[in-house]
Amino acid sequence: MVTGANGLLGQHLVAALMGAGFTVIATGKAGNRLPAGLEGTLRYYSADITDEQSIHAIMRLEEPSMVVHAAAMTQVDECQLRRDQSFEINVLGTINMLAAAERTGSHFIYISTDFVFDGEKGKYSEEDAHKPVNWYGFTKAQAEKHVGKSLLPWAIVRTGLVYGRPAEGARSNIVTWVKEKLEKGEKIRVVSDQVRTPTYVEDLANGIRLMAEKEALGVFHIAGEDILTPYEVAIRTAGFLRLDADLVEKVDAASFSQPGIRPPVTDLLIGKARKELGYAPLSFGQGLEKMFL
Repeated sequence: MVTGANGLLGQHLVAALMGAGFTVIATGKAGNRLPAGLEGTLRYYSADITDEQSIHAIMRLEEPSMVVHAAAMTQVDECQLRRDQSFEINVLGTINMLAAAERTGSHFIYISTDFVFDGEKGKYSEEDAHKPVNWYGFTKAQAEKHVGKSLLPWAIVRTGLVYGRPAEGARSNIVTWVKEKLEKGEKIRVVSDQVRTPTYVEDLANGIRLMAEKEALGVFHIAGEDILTPYEVAIRTAGFLRLDADLVEKVDAASFSQPGIRPPVTDLLIGKARKELGYAPLSFGQGLEKMFL
């Protein structure tokens, strides 16, 4: 069972799991927006993870052996401004999913974020402590704690700055945003004092597929291999697409007035995933090639 199936990750994850031979039950808050060609053994339910009764009803009916919980409120500023709603979705919704999964004994895989860290040191391993600096990171850290206390077999995936070709109805991401703006000849301001590990969405989906196949337990960082600033991502995207890089202005985070503070350096170490899962992400350049060629 995959929650948040209509999102960028969700749509690629459903495809990756089905391609590996899994029977997939997909859920999303709205109607089915999954691409054509995924029908096969797929079953889709419109479901709100904050509605405990509907989640329990689906879980009782389907009794999935594994749940990948990807549904979340992920926009940092939106979470900061709408704290009650984001807590309800990200924390209470996860508690609902755990409670329903406990009735069926499902292996539970929770999708988290690099924003559970404060970004003060970088090179974060799976063992580093939570120190979120914004409400979004706080809600994801709280949800991680509930997953970790569960009696279920569980795993947590942390990732960051996910990019890729948007599926139908999915939000844009940093690469597609840069492409759209520069193609229109618009100037963009991009921060150069934050550090991330950009993650190609198909790599993330395949990393989770490997976890499902191996029934992996514990915390795993599933991210890209390149350590880049958002500005570097923008410049490399412009160069690859032969767009005008002069339209990209290098700025620091202090030049933006945003409700949610961003942690400065949150690159994730992926050695554990490489060793235990055989995870092998593309370079950022290879990710661009796969997106656009």
